[in-house]
Amino acid sequence: MSGNDNDQKKGFFDKPISRRDILKLAGVGGAGLLLGAGGASALVAAQASKTEKAFSASGAETDPQGAVPFYGGHQAGIVTPVQDFICFAAFDVTASSLAEVRKLFQAWTAAAANMAQGIMVGQDDGNELLPPSDTGEAAGLTPSRTTITFGAGTSFFDGRFGLAGKKPEALQDLPAFGGDELRPEWCGGDLCVQVCANDMQIAFHAIRNLARIARGKAVLRWTQEGFQRTGYSDPAKATPRNLMGFKDGTGNPDVKDEQEMKKVVWADSADGSGWIHGGSYMVVRRIRMRIEVWDRSTLADQEATFGRHRNSGAPLGASGEFDAPDMEKKDASGKPVIPATSHFKLARGDGSAKILRRSYSYSTGIDHKTGQLDAGLLFVCYQRDPRKQFVPIQKALGKSDKLNEYIVHIGSAVFACFPGVKEGGYIGDTLF
Repeated sequence: MSGNDNDQKKGFFDKPISRRDILKLAGVGGAGLLLGAGGASALVAAQASKTEKAFSASGAETDPQGAVPFYGGHQAGIVTPVQDFICFAAFDVTASSLAEVRKLFQAWTAAAANMAQGIMVGQDDGNELLPPSDTGEAAGLTPSRTTITFGAGTSFFDGRFGLAGKKPEALQDLPAFGGDELRPEWCGGDLCVQVCANDMQIAFHAIRNLARIARGKAVLRWTQEGFQRTGYSDPAKATPRNLMGFKDGTGNPDVKDEQEMKKVVWADSADGSGWIHGGSYMVVRRIRMRIEVWDRSTLADQEATFGRHRNSGAPLGASGEFDAPDMEKKDASGKPVIPATSHFKLARGDGSAKILRRSYSYSTGIDHKTGQLDAGLLFVCYQRDPRKQFVPIQKALGKSDKLNEYIVHIGSAVFACFPGVKEGGYIGDTLF
């Protein structure tokens, strides 16, 4: 993120842009330093045009260090191509009035819009007796495709702020599922913030500064960092693998298909809550993997557990990752090639319930009680209605998924993610 207070200048589009960014565009030596205001503005305009073109209607990534637009009809970070890292935080609101909550979201919006563009939070007046307005660890770094996505949990609508009547019908606490061993310290939250970026320090910086801005109005309830293979390590952008070595997210719907996204992901006012039109519902599950047990299982057992080939990601009995599965195919002994208890078959069901997965691996070191790795999956998914999409899928998985031998769900939360916001507005303004 670029510069400090002394570096900040107003761009020609009434958006802050740093002097350091201008110098980067112009070049720090030779003729670059001879550019006057006109030359600099032309370069900034050219770069702005380049940035807009870098994200086509499909949201395809062309610059891993560039900026993802913060403002728009939908919040970024939902159908945005998945970045390398996540820093997720759930908050409990301590404010006593809706007016205070509104001020919090206005401040969060201003800060998030800046951080998504690689701009420091706030502007210091040079007073050495006051703390800096930004914590500083992302100074000079690129935007790295930072997205910051906000949502509200079921407890946010408990009546404290006069919003109980605006709670969407689709926003319900999840029922108990087989395989749940939920811990209170990893569950719930009034509000959530999902920060994704191609640099972990930048993602952490965003959560840290939003928590700082929230002081006196909201406190952190739980946080979790996550990772996947980076874009640099896999230029082909293949489907990421989880810590069990299998590809994760092969069956995702096509985010370029707008009609499919309206059907699967985006909430609609016709569903009964006008304020969330253009938003989505997020389910978050912290799933610990029994890594040591899994590592001792045979390849045949692992593939039967997932219902896919480990190397290719193809359904059992097929050769390509995206080949259509033959769920009725039998082997020479008459047994289904894709076992009825495999994760793939149960998650797919009849194909009618779809979700958009956006998951990351996590590792927090060693569980000192057991001496085993505390590692697993921060499962994140988006959908139009969790009751019709995530819940039936997870019920089937919880009942008979062979993968349950190797995993345990220890955290859970559901949030209504706000629609996007126009410049001049703020996140949540359709609700508040």
